[in-house]
Amino acid sequence: MRDKLNITIRIADLAPIPLAIEMKDEEVIRNAEYNVNQLWSAWCQKFKDKTSNEVLGMVAFQFAKLYQTLANRENATNDILEKFEENLNEYLLKIDAEGK
Repeated sequence: MRDKLNITIRIADLAPIPLAIEMKDEEVIRNAEYNVNQLWSAWCQKFKDKTSNEVLGMVAFQFAKLYQTLANRENATNDILEKFEENLNEYLLKIDAEGK
């Protein structure tokens, strides 16, 4: 069984991009391709005074901003969970010490 899949993605009006990907990643990659192209197409209509590359840069920035926002939320969530785990451990150790 092959682990790699050869696909070609098309982003905006750039030349097709061949990729060798893990089969399990195809859906994520196809969805990313679709979403980038949807936003690029919509913004090309909205920002008619911008070049295709300028719009593509704006799209890249929008997705980078979204990524950073989600990464910040994940870090904050991890911090909260770590603090909760510390508090829970302290509480359980206290109960254990009192029970003996």
